[in-house]
Amino acid sequence: MGLTALAATGICAMLGAAINVIPFMIQRSVPGIGPWVLPAYLFAAVPALIAALAYAILASAMPRAGGSYVYASRALHPYLGFVASFSQWFGLSIAIGVVSYLLIPFLRDIATAVGQAGLATMLETGVVRVTLALAFLWTFVWVNLRGLKLYERTLVPMMFLMFALGSVVIVAGFAFDHEQFAVAVQAADNRVIPEGGEFPFRLRTFLAAAAVLFSSFIGFDSIAQAGGEARNPHRSLPLAIGIAVLTVGTFYLLFTAAVYHAVPWRFIAEEALTRDLTAPGLLGYLLPTGWTVAIVAGAAVALINDLPAMLLAVSRLMFAWAEDGIFPRFVGSVHPTRHTPGVAIVLSGLMASVGILGSHLAGDFFLGVDILVTAMLVNFLLMCASVLALPHRNPGLAAEVRVLPQRGAQVSLATLGIVLLGTFLGVHVWKDISTPQPAWYLHSTSVWVAVMLVGSAIYARELARLRRSGVDVQARFSTLPPE
Repeated sequence: MGLTALAATGICAMLGAAINVIPFMIQRSVPGIGPWVLPAYLFAAVPALIAALAYAILASAMPRAGGSYVYASRALHPYLGFVASFSQWFGLSIAIGVVSYLLIPFLRDIATAVGQAGLATMLETGVVRVTLALAFLWTFVWVNLRGLKLYERTLVPMMFLMFALGSVVIVAGFAFDHEQFAVAVQAADNRVIPEGGEFPFRLRTFLAAAAVLFSSFIGFDSIAQAGGEARNPHRSLPLAIGIAVLTVGTFYLLFTAAVYHAVPWRFIAEEALTRDLTAPGLLGYLLPTGWTVAIVAGAAVALINDLPAMLLAVSRLMFAWAEDGIFPRFVGSVHPTRHTPGVAIVLSGLMASVGILGSHLAGDFFLGVDILVTAMLVNFLLMCASVLALPHRNPGLAAEVRVLPQRGAQVSLATLGIVLLGTFLGVHVWKDISTPQPAWYLHSTSVWVAVMLVGSAIYARELARLRRSGVDVQARFSTLPPE
């Protein structure tokens, strides 16, 4: 893949549910955030940028498939590399299922906008929603199985279409204000939006919201996972990460600010308690039918783009494990002509299917989002730790670093990243365990711990097998896998 396809992989993995749903459903996930969503977004961007720089540093020295797994296993310890990336694989696979599940409300909003109330109601039924979500998911499993050419031809044009249609939301949002929205809601639903006064700032709530909104920036790591298929990877991987993070971060802030400029946060908070909200669905009160359909279609394209990009990322993690011998070897098998890791793609699709079913049974897709946030915060913490440890554990690879090669700058960046990401992780775990749930498996922290235990068992079994077969384990994890 060239620079455009790599950047598109990161951009499309980041945009989607993150921009069209999470900034508004955060009012349900973190009650009391109120008007502080945009500042929380800005705050969440800081550790995301630091994590992206850590990835860029490591990618410039270790451009291989499986990115984060390779970085942590060579800079810290193979156990940390596998277990952290195993939870990352699980979290991202579940997130793919969540995205597939969230696609259906956008179809519902299109049906509503064109006056098909019966179709909209049918799309809300459980069987239809789950079936359609599975159909979308496995369509893009097939795209990934067919190879990189079809992947690029699918992803890059849809990325540009996503930006074009998403820009309509930005223009429309800044073109209207709260008073115009209140008039439109009264005309459409005969409802009055109450005016509110000052809303207090609560630091704990703000940090909890920022930790969830941090999930919006997860996705640039998909670029690193594709390191084994990049042209000129030492240069293109870090550059693609930088392009993806800056492009998406700017678009996020403009998009979210535009919607909250037009729609009062009190209305969003009230509606989020009873139904899944989308940005186009909210602006539908203000726009003609044609424009509403266009922006809903743009949102649907954004979610669809998530699927092939994230499937590529998670399947390459599994491929890297198998190549190193700490996962069953057959998982790393590559198709002789399409050059795709078919078994890894299918297994990732199956786990994503579990994400669809879990979102439906839990009745709240935020469980999947919370699992992903926990997994990725741990993963990004380890990436910052890898930047600190690489020169000590593997000085030969550290000498290959081409992004921010000054050691003092690396130490400062990684230390700040560990502090901020550690704070986010602590707040996120506290929010999860302090929220009452009817069953343990509805706590994302409990699910994550269970996944880590499964990963640890797999690692112990496969490492013992390697040693019995006479493999020099220390030597294997001191060098990079073959290109």
